[in-house]
Parts: sequence; C-alpha cells; structure tokens
Amino acid sequence: MSELNIVVVLRAKAGKEDELRRDLKVVTDESRKEDGSLNYNLYVDRNDPGRFVFVEHWASQEHRDRHHNESAHIRHFHENGVKNVEATEFAFFLDRVE
Repeated sequence: MSELNIVVVLRAKAGKEDELRRDLKVVTDESRKEDGSLNYNLYVDRNDPGRFVFVEHWASQEHRDRHHNESAHIRHFHENGVKNVEATEFAFFLDRVE
C-alpha cells in the first residue's frame, strides 16, 4: 500500500462561510483520529474567507476510502453540512515523486 496525499478546495455559499467553517472543523478534528490518517489539516484562504482547503495525508488509498465511505462524521457532513458548499473548486489525489 502506498501513501496518498489529497488537496481539496471548497467554496462556501455566500453568507455561509462561518457555518461551513464550523462544520469543516468537526470533519477535520474527527478525521485526524481515524486509522491511517497521517495528517489532516484545514486552511482558509487569507484573501478569500469563503475558500477552504483540505490537505490530507493517508497511509493508503484503502484508509482514505474507508474514511470517505464509512465514517459517521463524513456521512453527517454529506447529509447536513454540504448544503453550505457552493462548489468543489478542485480535488487532487497525489502520489509523491520519489
């Protein structure tokens, strides 16, 4: 199994920046506790408070898939918090060049 790095950028709906930030903070805190989560950070763009950036580092694709498909906090976000997301600006799944 090879490690996986992910960068995802979400755009908040206008006026929903604070709500999305709160929901994404919960996702971040819970994701850090998961098996195979090597690093899981959330950032906000200094020049655009509606742009949130996840930088994730997983032990393997399998760990990330389990996180995305089976975690209660991800399910909760998709059922509730995603309503505050205008768009996913991009999502990169990266392998480190050795």
